[in-house]
Amino acid sequence: MKKSNINIIIIGVLLLQLFSCQYNSSTEFKNTITFYVSFDNGTTADFALGDSNIYTANSTYVNSKRHLEGVQVGMNNADHRIIEGKGQFGSAFEFGKKSDTVIFYKSKDNIAYNKQNWSGTISFWLSLDPSTDLDGYTDPIQITDTNYNDASIWVDFTDENPPDFRLGVIGDKKVWTLDTLNSPFLVEFEKRLVSVKKPPFSKRIWTHVLITYDGLGTANSLASLYLNGKKTGKISGIDDPFSWELEESNIFLGLNFTGLMDELSIFNKSLTDDEVMELYQLKGGLKSIL
Repeated sequence: MKKSNINIIIIGVLLLQLFSCQYNSSTEFKNTITFYVSFDNGTTADFALGDSNIYTANSTYVNSKRHLEGVQVGMNNADHRIIEGKGQFGSAFEFGKKSDTVIFYKSKDNIAYNKQNWSGTISFWLSLDPSTDLDGYTDPIQITDTNYNDASIWVDFTDENPPDFRLGVIGDKKVWTLDTLNSPFLVEFEKRLVSVKKPPFSKRIWTHVLITYDGLGTANSLASLYLNGKKTGKISGIDDPFSWELEESNIFLGLNFTGLMDELSIFNKSLTDDEVMELYQLKGGLKSIL
């Protein structure tokens, strides 16, 4: 066989393998996604297994639990808006100045919650300069039925200058705080965090944030934080239970946050490292395959 023919066959096999890999990953994304909002058509989710509406409410705390008052369907905060054509893909959601109101999507069915063994992935893009845009602790996303330190998954920027970026995966407060009888509160709390110094956020370039969690509620639990497709840290061996009143649980966005968000998606499985990188590199965003 001529050398040129052999080269053609090799190239063909490589292209076939590449196409097969992309096809399999795209199919996996489609089969495991539970919630997706591109913000290209407003704030209503493009795809949702649960309620696709966004909600606005006033937030207060009663006995260390968030209490929502005046809940309204829709994004009813004049300080926030959709900006056409300014997203990583299409339009973006802009969080304006800090406000007493909160915006959120409902967790029920949009997250594949399982008290005994819970796995999933949360993905989104951010654009901001943390050193100049933020004031104090800010949570771009916080998912809980009570508070940040009680059965909650979140990422935040700290109040330092420049701020650190952290992932928190915190189980039931009444359980994990029992450990503080033999260990300082802050030590136990920080066991449940991933912290990144000088994270790569900018107004000029969008940053991809992705959280995976696997086996929450079991002794084999694992959670990881990825930035721009690369794993920056993980939390393992935390066997705290995650007990929700599911109807009370919400996907809160932009708590005290100012900046841009795009392409929020949630999956019912923990994506692999290769799948995380492919999602990060996906041209046109998830909408291009959904």
